[in-house]
Amino acid sequence: MRESTTATPAPARGDHRPLPDFCSGPVIFALLITASITVTVMWLAPNNSHGWRGYSIGMLFADWLAVVIGVALCKLRPLFERLPGHASYAGVWLAMVLIVAAGSAVVYWMDGAMQMELLRDTAGDFVLNNTVIAALLGAAMLRYFYLLAQWQTRLEAVSQAQVAALQARIRPHFLFNSMNTVAALVRVDPAAAERCVEDLSELFRAALGEHGTRDGTLREELGLVDRYLDIEQLRLGERLRVRRELDDVPDDFPLPRLLLQPLVENAVRHGIQPLREGGEVILRGRRERDGLVIEIDNPLAGTPAPGGHGHGLDNVRRRVAYRFGPRAGVISGPRGDRFVVRLELPTP
Repeated sequence: MRESTTATPAPARGDHRPLPDFCSGPVIFALLITASITVTVMWLAPNNSHGWRGYSIGMLFADWLAVVIGVALCKLRPLFERLPGHASYAGVWLAMVLIVAAGSAVVYWMDGAMQMELLRDTAGDFVLNNTVIAALLGAAMLRYFYLLAQWQTRLEAVSQAQVAALQARIRPHFLFNSMNTVAALVRVDPAAAERCVEDLSELFRAALGEHGTRDGTLREELGLVDRYLDIEQLRLGERLRVRRELDDVPDDFPLPRLLLQPLVENAVRHGIQPLREGGEVILRGRRERDGLVIEIDNPLAGTPAPGGHGHGLDNVRRRVAYRFGPRAGVISGPRGDRFVVRLELPTP
């Protein structure tokens, strides 16, 4: 009896946190850009009397504060996350304002101690002005991060709903054809019938969500693909030929579950089944410098099966975009007399 190729799922990740990851590069970059834009706009104001020297010192001061704020919020994030509801955002906002006020006071003292005479305002005005600016900009940035977190939460919910819908979608014709194949093999080839039942069982476990909706690995996905192709091979016989060019792919590459099997099913249904003589499905994969490229290649039938290559591909595109971000891509279309689906997946 064949050993199951689907490994035990990894532990689920923690619940989504409302606060952004202040330790991440994009958040630190956003703080630096906001600080730089603020200094530039103030320097370009008509009543500004500071020259390039003042602009350079102001830029250095603002970027220093941005880095200090980012590091402080990164370290204090676990503490803020313990606060209930929107109090976590209020705590972050208060920390930003206090850091700017304290930093402004330190810089004003250093300006006087070193006799640089860069600051013409009084200590109170300098600290107050910077604190008010930080309060306004901090509130705007936190509002942006909050809306971004809400959007990501909704996108995750939509993606999980799409995965659940895909897992629940079992095509009746595939089930009936598989059962007929098993019935035909029971007497003439019991071993093949047993293998078919095992393959069908694994596919249904994945389709019904027994292993959850979290990421699997490329090895597990290819295992499901092989089980599906084994079943179709029994039904289509010599009409279905499969070529695998997957020698240079990392088996542990993380993939959303049931990402490849629907594409291979489309290739068989729309590329092999309509052709009397059948054809060859080619599975290609290669490692690239920053990720992985996978191609599913099938004959382009003159009269494709009803449904075309649309719905399943749209679902895969949305799941890939959600899981891997804008650097990923799903490209599909005719290539000569073949139809090719190309997945460009960056390393997570």
